Amino acid sequence: MESQQTEHDKNGLLSDTFWKRPQSALPGRPLQRVENEVMSGSSYQQFQASVNDAWDLGDDDIISGIAETKISKAISQTAALNVINSHRSKTLNKSEKRETEVIKKSEVRKNEPRKVSGGSGSGLRHYPGRPRPVRLSALSSREESSESKLERFQQLQDSSVVNLDELKQLSWSGIPVKARAVTWRLLAGYLPANTERRSETLERKRADYKHLVRQYYEAERDDDTYRQIHIDIPRMSPLVALFQQLTVQVMFERILYIWAIRHPASGYVQGINDLVTPFFMVFLQEAVPGDELDNFPLDKLTDEQRDIIEADSFWCLSKFLDSVQDNYIFAQLGIQYKVNQLKELIRRIDQPLHEHLQQHGVDYLQFSFRWMNNLLTREIPLACTIRLWDTYLAESDGFATFQLYVCAAFLLHWRERLMLEKDFQGLMILLQNVPTQNWTDSNISILVAEAYRLKFAFADAPNHLNAGKSDR
Repeated sequence: MESQQTEHDKNGLLSDTFWKRPQSALPGRPLQRVENEVMSGSSYQQFQASVNDAWDLGDDDIISGIAETKISKAISQTAALNVINSHRSKTLNKSEKRETEVIKKSEVRKNEPRKVSGGSGSGLRHYPGRPRPVRLSALSSREESSESKLERFQQLQDSSVVNLDELKQLSWSGIPVKARAVTWRLLAGYLPANTERRSETLERKRADYKHLVRQYYEAERDDDTYRQIHIDIPRMSPLVALFQQLTVQVMFERILYIWAIRHPASGYVQGINDLVTPFFMVFLQEAVPGDELDNFPLDKLTDEQRDIIEADSFWCLSKFLDSVQDNYIFAQLGIQYKVNQLKELIRRIDQPLHEHLQQHGVDYLQFSFRWMNNLLTREIPLACTIRLWDTYLAESDGFATFQLYVCAAFLLHWRERLMLEKDFQGLMILLQNVPTQNWTDSNISILVAEAYRLKFAFADAPNHLNAGKSDR
């Protein structure tokens, strides 16, 4: 019996050996021979206690040659930590690893302004639904590709018939400045896709606008509508000298008054004046490329140039607002409905944040009404608004639904700071004065990407927001 056992051990089949390795060579792996040395019981017990059955089938390579040496507690703990860290990295979606002191600093800095720009040293923690900072390398590569992107826009615009689907896809991630004015006219449905019809259509539509000015604005006006517009216009962007010029204010008055008269179901509503601004700035930039616009004297332009800017702003605004006109009808039911949808969406995405707002008496209507009414134009810099509208105009199914997800992503962006606020006043001050003064196009690219992710996540559940109808 003993001789048989000895012979058995000589063949390499050790009954007490913890790790059994196949003796045949595997493809791509050199043959490894295991010596016939049995581990002591005490070493095996230490090894088993430290790893606590944490090993996977593929983890044996980490401690290759374990049978050749006796296992100490220190060695086994180091190996176990390597395995755990390896597994943990796979479950974090390749997220950036941060040192412990960076996380602690981000928790301590309660009242310090936080940078949103990319970089590994930003000190911002990630949370579900939060847009991640853009790396500097990504920004530089985007800048390098801008020239080639401009060429693609010009090739599309010069086609005899523009492929609008391709143009929308290309515009979604941002439009180069030189191609923006023509692209916006195309995406708004104001400029025909057929190149041969463009000149005739623009000439006719601009003449139609002059006729509307004579018919409505220069004739007897509706006093109440005109008075409200006349009061609101000087309040628009008071820190921008351009909008304090009398010439600019009269142009805005005409655009808004004629739009209100032509849309009697809604009429003029405060906030629509902000929606003229992006179109006005894009078409002004087309007229004076390369000039600083904040202080540009509009009287330097010819009458024809000003007429083109005004008429194109009016028609593009009208096309743009067609899909959201119910936002501005009596009682603005469309916005109230969207506010309820936003509330339901945040409850589903981030219930702790939703409950935090509810517990401190913050109603979504108190902060998101302005987001919906002004399409975030008062929450972000004007240049960022223009970049955001590149994506809005490129949304093939209308931007109204997508804007809901943009507002959700915008709210989630401030989650960390909101959770640190412990009273109603602190929450409302932050929500009504979000620190976006240093935002750039890259921040908007992150925002719309996160909004798209949220929209895609709920693509298979189109009725997931219908709960808001009950509160309408």
